Amino acid sequence: MGATEQANISDIDWDAQISCPMNAGEVDLFQPGAQEHWYESYKILHDEQPIVQLEGEGWTPGTDAYILTKYEDIQRVVRDTDTFIQRADNGGGQSALEVEIFKEEGFDDYVDARDTLRPNLEMHKVHRQTLTDPWVGPVGADRHREMITKYANQLMDAWIDKGSVEYVADFAADLPQMVIETVIGFPLEDMAFLRECEESQVRRFVYGSGPRNLLTEDDERANAAILVDFNRYIEEKVRERRKNPTEDMISYLCQVRYGKEERPLTDGEVISVAWSMHIGGNETTRYALIKQAQALAKNPEVMETLRGDRSKVRYFVEEMLRLQAPTQGLSGRIVGKDDVVMQGVPIPKGSMLHLRYAAGNRDEKQFQNADDINLERTHPGQHLTFGQGVRSCPGAGLSRLEQNIVTNVILDRIETLEIDDKQNDFRHQPGIMLGMNELHLNFTKRKT
Repeated sequence: MGATEQANISDIDWDAQISCPMNAGEVDLFQPGAQEHWYESYKILHDEQPIVQLEGEGWTPGTDAYILTKYEDIQRVVRDTDTFIQRADNGGGQSALEVEIFKEEGFDDYVDARDTLRPNLEMHKVHRQTLTDPWVGPVGADRHREMITKYANQLMDAWIDKGSVEYVADFAADLPQMVIETVIGFPLEDMAFLRECEESQVRRFVYGSGPRNLLTEDDERANAAILVDFNRYIEEKVRERRKNPTEDMISYLCQVRYGKEERPLTDGEVISVAWSMHIGGNETTRYALIKQAQALAKNPEVMETLRGDRSKVRYFVEEMLRLQAPTQGLSGRIVGKDDVVMQGVPIPKGSMLHLRYAAGNRDEKQFQNADDINLERTHPGQHLTFGQGVRSCPGAGLSRLEQNIVTNVILDRIETLEIDDKQNDFRHQPGIMLGMNELHLNFTKRKT
C-alpha cells in the first residue's frame, strides 16, 4: 500500500470487481471494489497485520498513515484526546481548497466557527450540551418521536399493500432526510435540492481517494460550487428565523446564548451547526436502516424473537450498528505528543491514524462470535460505530431513535419479509460508507 494516486471521479471504475484477498499483502481497503470484501479483509488483518502502515499518506508531507483495526487500539485513541489529537475537519470533511473557496464567497464566519465555537475540549462539551444535545442527543431526540413515527408510517402507506418494495428509494433514503430537514427547519418541498447538497457534503467520503478521501482540484471546485449554494440556502433560512422564529433547530440556534459570555451565535456559527447536523443525519442512518431490513429478511427467527419481546429491539439495533457500521472508518486523529507503540508497531508523532471502526466491531477478542447477531450481549452499545468518549457522534441519539422506531413499525405492519433474489446484486457504493443503492424485498402485510 503506497501513496494514493488521484484521478478525476469520472476516470475511475467505481464498479470494479476484485477478488477476495487471501493474505495481508493483498489487502487494500481503499481500492475500487474493496468494499465487497471488507469483512474478509478485516479478519485477515486481525490475524496477520492489525496495524497497517501507509507510507507518505499522512496529513503533512513526510508523514505516514496507519490503519488501526483492533478494538482496544481504536478505543484507546478515541478516549485519549490529549495524545491523539482530533483534526478540526474530522478527517477529510473539508479540504484546504474548499475552505479557500468558501472564504472567497464570503463565508469566513462559517469556516472560522470551528475555532470560535469549540476551540478546546471544554468548549466542545459546551457546544454539545448547549447546541446539539437538546435536539439530537440521547434525551433531546425524543422530542421527535411522534414526527418520526408519522413519517415512517406515511412512507410505508405508499407500498404496504403491494407485497414488494425497493426499500432504499421508497423508504430508507427518504425517512432520515425528512426527519433531519424537519429537525433543522428546512421545508420538505426543498428535498430534491437538499439531497443534491447532502450528496456533495459526503462526496469525498464516497469518491475520495485513499485514507484522506482526496478529490482532484476539478472535482473539488465542482463540488464546492454546490456547497456554496447550500451555505447561501442556510444563510437565507437563518435570516428568516431571526425575524420569524418557529419550532426548529435553526430558530433555537438564532436565540440561544452561548458559553460563559452568554453571547448570541453569529450567522456563520449557526450555518456551521446546521451544516454538521445535515451531513450527520442523512446517509449514515439510511445505510443503517437498509442493513437492518436486510438482516430481518435473512433472519426470520430474529424477526419473530423481536415481535415476541419488543424490549429486544434496542439490542437488535445496537447489534446491527456493530455488525454493519454505516461509516466503516475515518482518518480524524493524529499522534499529537510523543511516539506511541500499538500492537508492537512504533507510530511516530505526527502520524495520521485511520480508525477502522467496523473492523474493531468484529474483533473476536472483544466480541465473542463477532459475526453473529446476539440479542443477549451484556453491553449492547459497546461498539465503536458512533465513536466513544466526549467526541462521539453528537447525533447518535436521533439516529438510534429512528432505527428503533422503524424496526417497531416493521414489526407492527409486516408479517413476513424476504429478499427478492431475482433483483438484488447486493453491491455497495464505493468509499468508506457501507451503502447499498437498492434493496428489493418481498413481504406479506400483517393483519390488524
